[in-house]
Amino acid sequence: MRNTNPTLNRRIIVALAISTAVPTLAGEADKPLTTVEQIDIERYMGSWYEIARYPNFFQRGIVAVKVSYRLKDDGNIVVRNTGRRGTLDGKLTKREALAWIPDEEMNARWYVRFIWPLRADYWIIDLAKDYRYAVVGQPSRDNLWVISRTPTMTDEDYRVICKNLRQQGYDPDKLKKTLQPPSRTVSESDGAQEKNASSDGDKD
Repeated sequence: MRNTNPTLNRRIIVALAISTAVPTLAGEADKPLTTVEQIDIERYMGSWYEIARYPNFFQRGIVAVKVSYRLKDDGNIVVRNTGRRGTLDGKLTKREALAWIPDEEMNARWYVRFIWPLRADYWIIDLAKDYRYAVVGQPSRDNLWVISRTPTMTDEDYRVICKNLRQQGYDPDKLKKTLQPPSRTVSESDGAQEKNASSDGDKD
């Protein structure tokens, strides 16, 4: 699916440039960022809800963010992001990217490409044992996402994540919670959202 929004393209380019150019902070942030050792890639596939993120250019004003991963036969991964602009009933937004794993020995470190020829690091730096949540960062520590299999997260899980982030040199106070629809309406609204996104994608 092509991304034909020039403003969005510029935001992504600027954000990727910043993520590779800004120096890290002192203390824990001077240490190399670590990822989980290995992931079960097939178990990681499927749908996730964004619980919180560091503010960034390309997601400005986007709520109800959902990301899905699909493993291709060649080992690459199709990444589809959807969300709503401004409000839960706002305009549907969608972006599709291709991800790949450069080293199978460290398969929690991916590259993701939304726009050729740029690529961004996608590092899974925290992952629940039962895969109920994950945390995605970058070596520069300029971008950060907390994602969950459900649109809500327990306070205890979020507390543990924030504690781990501090040990990784991140400032969890910079995280902004992502508005998601009430849990009781998620199944119905997601079904419509996925159907619309798929229909629009078939037109490209």
